[in-house]
Amino acid sequence: MRQPVIDMLDIGGGLKMRYGIWPFPGSECRGSVLLLNGRAEFLEKHLETVCDLLERGFDVYSLDWRGQGLSSRMLKNPHKGHVASFEDYINDLELFVRNVMEAATRPLTILAHSMGAHIALRFIREHDGFADRAVLVSAMCDIHTFPLPGSLARRIVKWAAHSGRKDQYLPGDGDYRKKLYFANPYTSDPVRFQDEHRAIARNPALALGGPTCGWAAAAFDSIDRLQAPGFAEAVHTPVLMIAGRKDRVVRLDSLKAISRRLALSRLLVIENARHEILKETDAVRKRFWEAFDGFCGEGLRDET
Repeated sequence: MRQPVIDMLDIGGGLKMRYGIWPFPGSECRGSVLLLNGRAEFLEKHLETVCDLLERGFDVYSLDWRGQGLSSRMLKNPHKGHVASFEDYINDLELFVRNVMEAATRPLTILAHSMGAHIALRFIREHDGFADRAVLVSAMCDIHTFPLPGSLARRIVKWAAHSGRKDQYLPGDGDYRKKLYFANPYTSDPVRFQDEHRAIARNPALALGGPTCGWAAAAFDSIDRLQAPGFAEAVHTPVLMIAGRKDRVVRLDSLKAISRRLALSRLLVIENARHEILKETDAVRKRFWEAFDGFCGEGLRDET
């Protein structure tokens, strides 16, 4: 593997965004992949996926969203996962694309997970033609709010955000602490489950705790935009949406509804997969890569 380029990009307001570029080491690059991670994630968490993409002949670009990884944190307590508006994520991605990916080899594929898939969907809606295709994994089209009904959770979050509590953690959340594998909603692979914690043990600055009320309010506002009439119908980029049948982080029914409204879309639901499909068992990841390879090699296929 050629040495990656890891650097910082000025995103305004005194803030920096960390990014990485992994060039394909061979002579015949197949194109570029923009890898967008989810909430609380960082470059190191998805290095296995980066290697998988390099083996397939792609250059890989990725970043740490503002407020997480080694990008600038938004609040005095760096463990608080906060953003004022998802527009900030969209604007940061636009800066990254304009300043870092100007010479990216085509075709360009977006591979995005969870919150990253949500942002990617908004981005390709607003920047038609930027990507040749998008693979959206466990897309955050809506959020599970169990045990509260979604409507009640939304009212509580918005009340908290508008009553001076936007910088406070959601009830029950707090600073980073190592999660236990037992009954986790993310992956059924006990080894890959530890990848995040091993990286944080090596560099504690990567750690992020729970989201703030402000982040949650911003997320619900952006979800409303995704679900608004006419939004999905105006996306012209071919999209492959992949979800886990056992996902308890994002709502599968909302993801299916968005997929049906996209003009050029297929949905693959993988049995026995939880939320973090890219960190799942070998069997689940094999199913994912078969779908990815077919989509990138042949376009949309009836494979679900």
